[in-house]
Amino acid sequence: MRHLLHIIGISLAISLVTPGTAHAECYVEYKAKQDSPLRLHYGILALPGDCPGKARAQRNAQSRLAAQGWVLLNILGLSTSAPSDQQRANAGDYFLRF
Repeated sequence: MRHLLHIIGISLAISLVTPGTAHAECYVEYKAKQDSPLRLHYGILALPGDCPGKARAQRNAQSRLAAQGWVLLNILGLSTSAPSDQQRANAGDYFLRF
């Protein structure tokens, strides 16, 4: 019995120290541009937690992109599902870059 309690105690300690399941992420598909010379890109960025709504996602994306000299053109979509291989390929270097 004492051995069993010891094993249960160790299991409980490990479960408290080990992080739980990963938090959901919201994937934001967007289009952005830079001027002089004109450059356009399609990208996907991740926001922690559930999708906040298009307006809040837009504000977040605008600030992240602006910090690197990009202007957000529009949000194409929000999803809590991981992007498909095709979406990742389409985003290329701009997959989770910002």
